[in-house]
Amino acid sequence: MALIVYSGGLDSTVLLHSLAAQGRADAALWIDYGQRHKKEYECAKFNCDKLGVKLDVADLSNLAPLFGANALTDKNTPVPEGDYAEDNMKTTVVPNRNMAMIAIAAARAIALNLDSVAYAAHAGDHALYPDCRPAFADALGEVLKLCHYRPIKLERPFINLDKGDIVKLGASLGVDFSKTWSCYNGATAPCGKCGTCLERRKAFEAAGIKDPLAWGA
Repeated sequence: MALIVYSGGLDSTVLLHSLAAQGRADAALWIDYGQRHKKEYECAKFNCDKLGVKLDVADLSNLAPLFGANALTDKNTPVPEGDYAEDNMKTTVVPNRNMAMIAIAAARAIALNLDSVAYAAHAGDHALYPDCRPAFADALGEVLKLCHYRPIKLERPFINLDKGDIVKLGASLGVDFSKTWSCYNGATAPCGKCGTCLERRKAFEAAGIKDPLAWGA
């Protein structure tokens, strides 16, 4: 029985569908940490309603000022354009975000008497993000075994897949990719210029599948 850390983005939406197909998507948690791209929530709600998965919301938006200057929670810091390999993408790092989100998700999983927390970490996650590195997740997984009277498992079923593989899996599961969101700018249509937009385009191209979201519309 699993709780999914669910952003409404491409990777976590495929994870939601994958676990639902296995009969293991017991609950999902969307976390508002003050991010500017909150259009993800609309996608999360749509997919959870479609699959009959309970979606809870954790409002941590008041923490945004504590994260300092970064492009995701600070509106005074512009969203950088270009590939993730460029140094300016470091401005999209929200300090310790994954630890905070997974900790809250673990608390909710415990409250719901679930066995695990699942999130969509994958082989293509960038070393640019310290809290996406395997060593971080391995250590956090050990912590979750100790945080309560019974161990909570941290699941990363996509850890050996790249984003193109995830798109292929999503297509096989019937995911409506038009109901996923990847852009950091959070407008009504993807900007097509930020790192996550470019990464999404490459993933669909690698999978040989057309992305239903029109860029720059």
